[in-house]
Amino acid sequence: MLWELRGTSEARTRRALRLIGIAFVLLAVYVTVASLGALISGHRPDGSPGGIAWTAVTAAVMFVLAALKTRTGRALHNEVLITEGPVTLIDGILATAVLLGVAANTALGWWWADPVAGLVIVFSALREALQVLRG
Repeated sequence: MLWELRGTSEARTRRALRLIGIAFVLLAVYVTVASLGALISGHRPDGSPGGIAWTAVTAAVMFVLAALKTRTGRALHNEVLITEGPVTLIDGILATAVLLGVAANTALGWWWADPVAGLVIVFSALREALQVLRG
């Protein structure tokens, strides 16, 4: 993102948008593998109060940052920064999914909640990737 803001040209914008689209695809692949691995192995996350608090703060910061990136991108008429907003939004959604999954496991014993939430997020990440890569 910072690389793109240092200079604007059609070629740089296309390259930066392509990198963002690829990042969405890689995120979807990673979350799919991690979620399926957790479901298959029956991994039960351990919910420490510090970890839960850290994840909650991370989610809140990601949502604020996503909104600010999008708003700044619109003000600057910068496609890359506008597109980067949803990437950060996905990060906030991932943090929220982790938070809900660990909280559901801690409070209700639902060990599978976090990986299932991750699989739902994969569809959103792939949708964003297709939008970005198609232009």
